[in-house]
Amino acid sequence: MYLVLGHPGTGKTTLGMQFLLEGAKRGERTLYISLSETQAEIRQVAASHGWSLDSVDLFELSGAEQVLGLDRESSMFDPCEIEFRATSRSIIDTIERVNPSRVVFDSLSELALLARDALAFRRELLMLKQLFIDRGVTVLLLSQLAVAKADQQLQSLAHGVLLLEELAPEFGAERRRLRLQKLRGSKCRGGYHDYRIETGGLVVYPRLIAGEHAANSRPLPLHSGVPGFDTMLGGGLPGGNSTLLMGPAGSGKSTIVAQLVASALARGEPAAMLLFDESIEVFVRRAESLGIELRAHLQTGLLRISVINAAESCPGELSNRVRDEVEQRQIGILVIDSLNGYTHAMPEERFLTLHVHELLAYLNHVGVTTLLTLAQHGLVGPMSSPADLTYIADAILLTRFFESQGEIHRAISMVKNRAGGHESSIREFRIGPKGIHIGEPLAQFHGVLTGTPTFTGDPATLMARNHDS
Repeated sequence: MYLVLGHPGTGKTTLGMQFLLEGAKRGERTLYISLSETQAEIRQVAASHGWSLDSVDLFELSGAEQVLGLDRESSMFDPCEIEFRATSRSIIDTIERVNPSRVVFDSLSELALLARDALAFRRELLMLKQLFIDRGVTVLLLSQLAVAKADQQLQSLAHGVLLLEELAPEFGAERRRLRLQKLRGSKCRGGYHDYRIETGGLVVYPRLIAGEHAANSRPLPLHSGVPGFDTMLGGGLPGGNSTLLMGPAGSGKSTIVAQLVASALARGEPAAMLLFDESIEVFVRRAESLGIELRAHLQTGLLRISVINAAESCPGELSNRVRDEVEQRQIGILVIDSLNGYTHAMPEERFLTLHVHELLAYLNHVGVTTLLTLAQHGLVGPMSSPADLTYIADAILLTRFFESQGEIHRAISMVKNRAGGHESSIREFRIGPKGIHIGEPLAQFHGVLTGTPTFTGDPATLMARNHDS
């Protein structure tokens, strides 16, 4: 006997129907006991999901009133006018007649209101519980959180308690999550798990636990195919690890990511990209204008790009999407562009670091090379980040703007690489119609990490404009 608690709109009825229809599909006899809605209303809810309840036996309280000789209009489910024991007896008779293996009570809060007192309600629950045990029936008791005394009685008697919650952010769609508060005699996955109510029922996204997944062998380093870039990276980005590209907006982070992905695709390695900040067509067209070909790989399916609406997404859904790409398509490269959008999909930003840490640990376990971009606040001047994720990533690439002789230039440097050595110098890079061009190491810089790098060397050592053509 399992208790499902939740406020109206959290999906209790949908879950109950889904549970019974799954049993009917397996050839089991199922029974839906409605204590607050008519059969017509129940079937209307089922029809909204494209379901038919022809294979499910239905029992409604109004039918019990007719059996008991009670007037529906005068009673209005008033405990003073409805005999609780007689109603309970009618329910028991129905269970004995149908002999189901699965039963749903929707909602048991109504039955609690019919009881004279808490003692009578508990006595009836104990009787029902023994009946279910003797007959080997699995039962879902749906109840609203508002009936506090009934909830206390139910939770003490139920073998398991499932809590459904709905969160209403100030902007965007509502978000729902569930938690197993109790599951007697069985180990369950604790914490909150995101879920959605879609046409066809509840879709649950179990909380990701990286340690449950076996570690795979380390893949080869990821090469960019750009002269000088791989040298700066110490031979390429570490395979199977995570790399964070940080810098102000427009400093070339997404372009570098596109180049790295194109290099992996050229080797036949499947890749997936999650875009938060722009559409697929805009991203692909912009890459093509720089000589980076992605469209052909999209058409063959080697590359899959998904656009994520942060206002409509929840963290569990994002993790589940990543798992599908890894476990079903066996991708070797994953891109999240950008973590700023990922931040907005979090219900509370203080949990972003923990969530991303678990996701990257999982990807590391299964040998996926992860590329993440993070736009820092401020185009020029001191830089700041929406969240400190630098300790989570295995490698960090830093992009910056700098000024020389009245012109704006771009600089790139690798400031961290857990997997091995890397070049500690700063290099200039340009983005043009033929892609990315990396210059020679430049030593005459100071103030790079502050966000306002200053070039103090000879301007003749900087890259010429003809690199853009």
